Amino acid sequence: MSEKTLTLALMDPPYESANSTTAFRIISSALKKGIHVNVFAYEGAVNLAMKDQSPHPNPVKGTTVEEEDHPTTKNFISSLVEIGKDSPLLNWVNCGLCVDERGAANAVEGVRRGGPADFLKMALESTNTLVIPTR
Repeated sequence: MSEKTLTLALMDPPYESANSTTAFRIISSALKKGIHVNVFAYEGAVNLAMKDQSPHPNPVKGTTVEEEDHPTTKNFISSLVEIGKDSPLLNWVNCGLCVDERGAANAVEGVRRGGPADFLKMALESTNTLVIPTR
């Protein structure tokens, strides 16, 4: 196997735990090292790439949207897609069943719809596979 490939399965929805941030850091590091990365977003993780996310102000602190500069997971994913658009390649797949259940079809560019069979294929063809469960 001449090229290294890492596959990750993610399940956590945005902002619910540090799992998503940890996964983003792993993906970014792998891409910067020339490792191809497959991501299979399952369950609530399909919401990570939702285009409809928007930053918000913080009324408790009295800050505006601009002052708060709240990051969105869709922006993180768009940045990762940009890093991995050529080589090394990032292949991000949202589970279509999970997308339909959650109404999360409006994903950022570079994220495609797939199914559990995609995850199996990615895992079988990978150097290593990491599953980051919700608990």
